[in-house]
Amino acid sequence: MSNAIAAQPDSYLEFWDDYHLCALATIRPDGRPHVVPVGVTVDAAAGVARVITRKSSRKAANILAGGGKARVVVCQVDGGRWATLGGVAEVCADESTVDDAVARYGQRYGRTPTWTLSV
Repeated sequence: MSNAIAAQPDSYLEFWDDYHLCALATIRPDGRPHVVPVGVTVDAAAGVARVITRKSSRKAANILAGGGKARVVVCQVDGGRWATLGGVAEVCADESTVDDAVARYGQRYGRTPTWTLSV
């Protein structure tokens, strides 16, 4: 499988490193869109964008309801510049993955959220 994120120019990847709030769009089980502001980190080498959230959130519920086929889009805007990433989402509670996501969030947004793994 190709990694479309890693294939982007450096200026595109740098834009995803700058401090920008983003919007995440998911689809509710009834087909209506749900859009919410989020922080996003991009791991170009892995070809993924990550959003940290609680499993009880509406966005997580929408993704879980997608049964492994939940289509999502994240977008960030800075004046006349913007970037959009789309794909299939999953909710991941793997401790090492979450630790990595939290660390990347801290680097991009200047604060490190606290989290606990609850099953």
